[in-house]
Amino acid sequence: MTSPAPAEPRPAPPPVRPLNLSRTTATAGRVLRQLAHDPRTIALMLLVPCVMLFLLRYVFDGSPRTFDTIGASLLGIFPLITMFLVTSIATLRERTSGTLERLLAMPLGKGDLIAGYALAFGALAVVQSALATGLALWFLDLDVTGSPWLLLLVALLDALLGTALGLFVSAFAASEFQAVQFMPAVIFPQLLLCGLFTPRDRMHPALEAVSDVLPMSYAVDGMNEVLRHPDLTGVFVRDVLIVAGCALLVLALGAVTLRRRTA
Repeated sequence: MTSPAPAEPRPAPPPVRPLNLSRTTATAGRVLRQLAHDPRTIALMLLVPCVMLFLLRYVFDGSPRTFDTIGASLLGIFPLITMFLVTSIATLRERTSGTLERLLAMPLGKGDLIAGYALAFGALAVVQSALATGLALWFLDLDVTGSPWLLLLVALLDALLGTALGLFVSAFAASEFQAVQFMPAVIFPQLLLCGLFTPRDRMHPALEAVSDVLPMSYAVDGMNEVLRHPDLTGVFVRDVLIVAGCALLVLALGAVTLRRRTA
């Protein structure tokens, strides 16, 4: 009776590489060059939030105070949604085409890849947030008490949060259609519970407790602080730190869940 052949040893996992600035910037440059050849995606990221704000202003043309009340909140929500959609689909496209696997076969760590994507889409988020904020303040007459720069800061952090969420959910989708399907699960509950439609303290206690752990709630709270207070407040600083911390946490989770094999 022959003895069974010894099992082949499993290959050791690839070593964890520290972040490398040159590899990260090279990845960001590659993503930006690819986006430059896709004008529809550029238009979606840069123009759609502006168009939505423009439409909203004239939907409430007879009630400008209503636009002032919700316009600041939507100034952060619209960039978050568009960056989530574009980032998740663009990342998944590279995964299904095999580009992601080829990149990870090179001396490129997962952290470098995620940071490069975040840097590229973050650069576009800066432009997007600046366009939307400038349009709302100087062309649509959004009336805010605080500094426009604080408004821009929250809008930018919201766009970066959308980028981070898009990178994260792309690891769990097998097609672009599935990536879009994550939007009702990830974005819509936050949209309903963030305090845009009714103050969070007037919700059912269970829903208020859920809203307390959703990052979009703090994005809306931060916008409302700029809307109502002329000076920097402690609540605003708390809200900004929570949104930024959530974006960094989701980016880290995206690096952990990034798989080498395509779906």
